[in-house]
Amino acid sequence: MSSLRLACGALAVALVAACDAPGPSDMLIFIDGRAVAASGDTLLAFSRLGTSEIVVRDRRSGAVYRRGTNTLRSPHHIQELDGRWYVSDVEEGAASVVVFSGQWDPERRIPLRDVASAPHQFAVLPGGRVVVEATDGRLVAVGADSAATFALVEQSGRTGLLVAAAGGVLHAVPDRSITLYNAQGNIRWRLPWPWQEGAFVTDIAVDGQGRVHVLAGEELRNTFVCFSLSPTTGEVIRWSVPGPAATFIVERMGEIRPDSTAHWIGD
Repeated sequence: MSSLRLACGALAVALVAACDAPGPSDMLIFIDGRAVAASGDTLLAFSRLGTSEIVVRDRRSGAVYRRGTNTLRSPHHIQELDGRWYVSDVEEGAASVVVFSGQWDPERRIPLRDVASAPHQFAVLPGGRVVVEATDGRLVAVGADSAATFALVEQSGRTGLLVAAAGGVLHAVPDRSITLYNAQGNIRWRLPWPWQEGAFVTDIAVDGQGRVHVLAGEELRNTFVCFSLSPTTGEVIRWSVPGPAATFIVERMGEIRPDSTAHWIGD
């Protein structure tokens, strides 16, 4: 796994120093290569390739529910904010973010067809504006009836990954940089892209305690590793043992390990 090692000499020190408060139970953060959205310490929501449903799991009871099947066509990313669920969707080539109530009743659809370069990458800011990477490389905040530049970013031949983090937006551009912006679009920190050639990053998740996790894989070995970043500095503070599947959890004491998909789905 040498190509998945990070070019950072301070990782061992940061690893020892990282002591997150234990959560109520194991928290699912990636399932089959996709980020899992958390609503506090209670609910987890995730999409699955090839389906139009959102799976919601209650961490307290273990109950599993299917939601959005009559509204969504090709959902992927999910974010919960202020009691609402935001889900990326593509229908007949048209990208959008669908907004659901806390009970999963559809409220509105935010069209992104003429704005977003990557249809399933978005982050919702406090207040409800949706940030996406535009076709010209800018980050754009889309409101109810307007779209304005959120931040200017370096031009790249590859689209970036977006996730809401620490009240702002985390933007990861492969082979370039990882940047955390505050809610006004100002840079809080920026780090050079730490993963060496040969590794690919598939998704980014933020768990119910606000910890940022990055899922990386290595094509030649067909293995996956999950990394945790410090939300204050961006440094990698933990990483998992490599696993053959892209499903990972955070244990009570903050350790990351590979897991099985089956018992989270309830099939």
